[in-house]
Amino acid sequence: MTTPWGELELARFPEDPRDRLRAWDASDAYLLRHLAEREARGLPPAGTVVVLGDRWGALVTALAARAAGPCVQITDSHLGQEATRANLARNGVAADAVRLLTTQDPPPERIDVLLVRVPKSLALLEDQLLRLAPSLHADTLVVGTGMVKEIHTSTLDLFETVLGPTHTSLAEQKARLIFSAPDPERPRPANPWPHTYALPEGLGVLSGRPVVNHAGVFCADRLDIGTRFFLGHLPDTRGGRRVVDLGCGNGVVGTAVALADPGAQVLFTDESFQAVASAEATYKANGLPGHAEFRVGDGLAGVPAGSVDVVLNNPPFHSHQATTDATAWRMFTGARRALRPGGELWVVGNRHLGYHVKLRRLFGNSEVVAGNPKFVVLRAVKRG
Repeated sequence: MTTPWGELELARFPEDPRDRLRAWDASDAYLLRHLAEREARGLPPAGTVVVLGDRWGALVTALAARAAGPCVQITDSHLGQEATRANLARNGVAADAVRLLTTQDPPPERIDVLLVRVPKSLALLEDQLLRLAPSLHADTLVVGTGMVKEIHTSTLDLFETVLGPTHTSLAEQKARLIFSAPDPERPRPANPWPHTYALPEGLGVLSGRPVVNHAGVFCADRLDIGTRFFLGHLPDTRGGRRVVDLGCGNGVVGTAVALADPGAQVLFTDESFQAVASAEATYKANGLPGHAEFRVGDGLAGVPAGSVDVVLNNPPFHSHQATTDATAWRMFTGARRALRPGGELWVVGNRHLGYHVKLRRLFGNSEVVAGNPKFVVLRAVKRG
């Protein structure tokens, strides 16, 4: 990536030489050009600089040596955080030059520069702006950035409602900047997150049960149709088996397992800090015993090989705005490693994604458990 201060070597995480997706885009470059222009006018970043939603660490890697004060990254993504660590190292930036926080951590008490990479989820942006707003002051520099297709009237309205008067730049290379002038006296709405709703009837042990969703979690205000279909066809896990809700989201699948079999040992794992917090809150809201495990990470990395009986998975097929099957493939390969011989991977997915082909290639078998015109539930068994 070429920046006004030189070139950076950047990669996504985990690194894959076959992956053609870059670790930055035109909106990152646009924001850095704007900051360099301010610096040329004698206005370098000063005080505590917070970068919210920096997807792969491009912004903090570029700014770590430029900021006169502490540099802080806030992200919901474990993979993004790991990419940041790796990108700082490969560009010779000391690990302690950037403080890495998650969206679940308390924000800095005072923020002098707030840079926002607009997320895909408007709810996550709302939650984070409301959490950060008390740390801003009238002289805080606030600049958002995103691709034109990511910035909507609702995005600008949110900046204006939570922070203060807001306007945008002209577009460059299909990217745009957002400028807000914080008004500390502005009355702000209460933060509506996390959001809790009751599941509909007809879901067996889950009927009428509460689900807790932190902002940014997929389908945070309702049960998505893929998960609902999956819930009607889950395997019988009775017998004290170790079960993984892989890519757990709000944890409704793993919670269904725990409700049906209190003896099951359930591991909830996701790369989103918001998702794992939601899963833990959902589990606790249903009064379940405390022998579940909640882990933020890269799929099943770190789970001992051959230690799991059943993996339940509804894999995503997007990485931010890009459509990709790389995440699903990584989940499937991780599941095969973690499963004991005879262990089972159960997957729900859109029919057109063709996950059965991948499962047969990896496991040597794939069975359609259930299907409708939109979704299929697949089962693969680890042989030997």
